[in-house]
Amino acid sequence: MENLHHQIVVVGGGNAGISVAAQLLRKNRKLDISIVDPADKHYYQPAWTLVGSGVFNIADTERNEADVIPPQAKWIKEKVDSFQPEQNAVTLGNGQQLTYDYMVVAPGIQLNWSEVKGLTETLGKNNVCSNYSFQSAPYTFEAIKNFKGGKAIFHNPHTPVKCGGAPHKIMYMAADYWRKHGILGKSDIHYWSGAAKLFAVAKYENTLLQVCKSADIKLHFMEKLVEIDGPNKRAKFIGIGEGNKDVETWVDFDLIHVTPPQSAPDFIKKSPLASAAGWVDVDKNTLQHLRYANIFGIGDASSLPTSKTGAAIRKQAPVLVANLIAAMAKQPLNAEYTGYTSCPLVTGYGKLVLAEFDYNNQPMETFPFDQSKERWSMYQLKRRVLPWLYWNQILTGKA
Repeated sequence: MENLHHQIVVVGGGNAGISVAAQLLRKNRKLDISIVDPADKHYYQPAWTLVGSGVFNIADTERNEADVIPPQAKWIKEKVDSFQPEQNAVTLGNGQQLTYDYMVVAPGIQLNWSEVKGLTETLGKNNVCSNYSFQSAPYTFEAIKNFKGGKAIFHNPHTPVKCGGAPHKIMYMAADYWRKHGILGKSDIHYWSGAAKLFAVAKYENTLLQVCKSADIKLHFMEKLVEIDGPNKRAKFIGIGEGNKDVETWVDFDLIHVTPPQSAPDFIKKSPLASAAGWVDVDKNTLQHLRYANIFGIGDASSLPTSKTGAAIRKQAPVLVANLIAAMAKQPLNAEYTGYTSCPLVTGYGKLVLAEFDYNNQPMETFPFDQSKERWSMYQLKRRVLPWLYWNQILTGKA
């Protein structure tokens, strides 16, 4: 097998990897870029909450990976097995070695379904649903639509997740659906979360707490889901806070929406690129690796201390591109990422709170009005504008 060499190797063909490659090629079409990713399909995952709410077609969230790879980039359809940064090399799943001058690490986040005992066996039946996979998201709406009352649990894990708002967005949509269909009065809705609060930014959390109050949603924090018994419709939580540490609770349910625990991919966690917590260890402002100057990291697998969202990637990508080009020219890295992220929080059908904030959890709002208020216009932005923007502008490097 001949050794492969490319000037820039991008690990990961998701939002982050494709956007960066496309933006680099817009700056300089002569760059020799390869994208390493084994996936056949590419997904617009932010719409899966709307799929689970019955207002978006799952088929519209899927494209062939081949169709989103920038035409000037070379696609290496393999998984990564390991990194040898001292040798500027990557070992692929087929045993082949790939060398590079510069590398961008953007493999996305890993969903650890099997960390919750019994989850994989019962997902998609017994009213156990999740918007976190293409296969299971449509079943969420089946479960919500067929719910006739009883106890509904919405779960948020004890780990960082992609789109931190998604575990409770579907809860607000379900509550609104049941309100519209006369079921809310018969529904006992509970949010069980491994976090310490509902949302990190007080300005937006205040609105969300009001949404919870209006649907009589009960909140349980610092609780880790460890097991689901689908046939008997019960879930086991273990307390992880000071006041509830190691306390075991079995909770009966008629419906449960589960968000799987998440982490950096295993091949990142075990690599020399990882931080102590297992993420790609990068400078939070320049996105350059803290130990290897010719490596940059972006997106959900990075150590950046901000919410893992597509909106964050959209602000990270131009910073990484500018700094990578500067590094290649032996210039100082002057572009800075300030931690901007955004979470479009659907709070009901036709209602959305657009949370935008930085590393310090300070609002960084785009529009000239109070974005902590529920708005129809912002719901239309999520449902109609952002999917178009993603496929046509972001993945092509224009936005």
